[in-house]
Amino acid sequence: MSIELNPGSEVKTNTITQPPIRKRVFSGIQPTGNTHLGNYLGAIRNWVAEQTHYDNIFCIVDLHAITLPIDPQELHNNTRQMAALLLACGLDTRYCNLFIQSHIHEHAEMSWILNCFTPMGWLNRMTQFKTKAGTDLDSVGTGLYCYPVLMACDILLYQTHYVPVGDDQRQHLELTRDLAQRFNTMYKKRVFTIPEGQIREVGARIMSLDDPTKKMSKSDPNPSSRITLLDSPKEIKQKIGRATTDSERLVTFDPQRAGITNLLGIYQLLTGQSQQEIEATFAGKGYGDFKAALTEQLVETLRPIQQRYNELMSDQTMLDGMLKQSAESVRPIAAKTLQTMKDVIGLG
Repeated sequence: MSIELNPGSEVKTNTITQPPIRKRVFSGIQPTGNTHLGNYLGAIRNWVAEQTHYDNIFCIVDLHAITLPIDPQELHNNTRQMAALLLACGLDTRYCNLFIQSHIHEHAEMSWILNCFTPMGWLNRMTQFKTKAGTDLDSVGTGLYCYPVLMACDILLYQTHYVPVGDDQRQHLELTRDLAQRFNTMYKKRVFTIPEGQIREVGARIMSLDDPTKKMSKSDPNPSSRITLLDSPKEIKQKIGRATTDSERLVTFDPQRAGITNLLGIYQLLTGQSQQEIEATFAGKGYGDFKAALTEQLVETLRPIQQRYNELMSDQTMLDGMLKQSAESVRPIAAKTLQTMKDVIGLG
C-alpha cells in the first residue's frame, strides 16, 4: 500500500494489487529414446496446454537413466533429442523452465542426504524396483534401489505444489510425500512443501498397439507396439494397419473390445470429438476406413513436431544455450532448499 500526500488535502491510500502467486508444477522425463504417442497424449500435450497456468519446471532426468546400463554417447544424444522433442511439442522457455538434471548438482547432493533419512522398509515396498531388477537382484546397481529417493529430491528441491503423474507413479509420489512429512516432523520445521499429484483419467493410459491389455511403453521389445513421435508416415501407416482389433468390424467404443477401443481413444484425443460423433462418422464403415482416418490424423499431428525437432537438432549450440539458461534460472530455488535442509541437520 502506498500513501500519497498533497498539501492541504487528506491522506489518500492507493491499493497496489499484487499478481497472484502461481503454484509450481514439476515433472521429469527420462532421456531413454523412443518417445511415443502415449507420452505425448498422456503427459507432454498437457504440459504444453497448461504451461502458462503454473510456474512450470520440467527436467530431463539423466541421472535416473544411469540406474540401468546405457552407452555414454547414447545417453548424451538421447538427452539433447528429448529436449528438442519437448520444445518441438510446444514447451516454451518463455513460460517454463526445461533443463538437464545433472546440470544442477543439488539433485545428487540432496539425494545422499535424504537417503540417510529413508527407512529401508519403505524402499523394499517399491514395486518398480522389483520389476526392473527382475532376477538380477544381486547384481543390479544400488542406484536402481534408491531411484525413488532421487525422484523425491527432484520434486522437493523446488518446493513443488503439483506433480503430474500416471498410475504407475502413484507409489513414488506417495513415498515423496511421506519423506517430506517425516523430515518436516523430525526437525519441527517446514523444510519441504508437501506435493500433490495431478492424475488425469482421460488419455492417461494409451495402450500397446499389438497388445491392448498393456500400456504403450518405450521398453517394449516390439517397435510395432508404439507410434513414436519421429515415425515417418510410412511407419505410422504400417503400425496402425497391423494394430490389434477384433473380428467384429464395428467401429464402436466397447470396453470389452480393448483393441478398437484403444485406437478410438487415440482418435478421440487427436480430434477432440465425442464418442457419439466418432461412432456416427464411421457408422456402416469398417476398420480399413477407420484406420486410414486415424493414420491421417497421426501424420498431420506429428508433421509440425518433426519439422520443429529437425530445426532444433540442427543448431546444438542454441539448444544447449536454452537448457543452460533454464538451469541457471531454477538453480537458486534448489540451492535455497538444500541449504535450509543442511542448516536444520547441522551440516557445514
